[in-house]
Amino acid sequence: MEITLNNRKETIPDGDITVADLIRFKNFTFRLLVTKVNGRLVKKEARDQVYIREGDDVTVLHLISGG
Repeated sequence: MEITLNNRKETIPDGDITVADLIRFKNFTFRLLVTKVNGRLVKKEARDQVYIREGDDVTVLHLISGG
């Protein structure tokens, strides 16, 4: 299936894929992530319930802190 991930066209496996599945599939390993699907924030505790569909615009941002 075709989606936009972080402003780039991506092909991911077809089927029922959640935001959490996508994070594992793309190997995002940072502890602090902000996730959005079609501009709507997906909280960490909801990532297993929010499904990604064909054509969705998904954003996964790494939060980095420091001084």
